[in-house]
Amino acid sequence: MVLKIVQAGEPVLRQRARELTPEEIGSEQTRQLIQLMRDTMRDAPGVGLAAPQVGVGVRLVVIEDRAEYQAGASPADLALRERAPVAFHVLINPRLVVEDPTPVEFHEGCLSVNGFAALVPRARGVRVEALDENGQPVTVSARGWYARIIQHELDHLDGTLYVDRMETRSLSTQENHRRHWLGKSTAQVRAALGLPEQTPSIPRKDPT
Repeated sequence: MVLKIVQAGEPVLRQRARELTPEEIGSEQTRQLIQLMRDTMRDAPGVGLAAPQVGVGVRLVVIEDRAEYQAGASPADLALRERAPVAFHVLINPRLVVEDPTPVEFHEGCLSVNGFAALVPRARGVRVEALDENGQPVTVSARGWYARIIQHELDHLDGTLYVDRMETRSLSTQENHRRHWLGKSTAQVRAALGLPEQTPSIPRKDPT
C-alpha cells in the first residue's frame, strides 16, 4: 500500500510541522506511518519523503538513496555530486546544523512539485540531531548529495519547498531538464541561462 503524495498548493506543505511526543513515537500508528512512507518513497521512486508530503504535519522524514538509483550516472558525475548509497533510516524531531556552509548548486526536484527541476544551492556538509524510529537519539553527519537530501527533507518540516530556494531562471520541466541540461555542469547551465557565476552563501545554522 502506498500513500498519496500531496502537491504544491496543499496547505500542509506550507505549515510548520509539530514535534512528535515520546508516546506518539512509540505508537503503532507512527510505526505504520513510517512503513507506509518507506513504501511510498520507494514506489515513487524518491530518495527522501517528509510526513507533510503525505498530508501528515509531524516532524518525521525517511531517507534512502539506493545504489540502483545511481546506476545510470557516471563515476565522474557521482564524484562531482559526492553521491554514494545511503541506507534506509528515519529522522524524528530533527535539528540541523550546517557544518560546511560552502554552497553547492545542482538541479533538484521534488515529489510534491511533480514534473519540474531547478538549480538549488545547498550547504556541502550538515549534522542532524534526531530520534530514530525507536525514540533513540541519533547523530547524522552528511556531505555532498546526502547533505542535500537531508536539507531538502527537513525544509519540508518548516513549510519550505525547493522553489523557495531555487535559481528562478533555471526552473524547467523534468523532460526539458533531460533534453537540455543532463550531463552539463552547473557552470555551463548558469552561463547558458545568463546567470552570474557566484551562488548565494549558506547560513551556518538552521534558523528554526
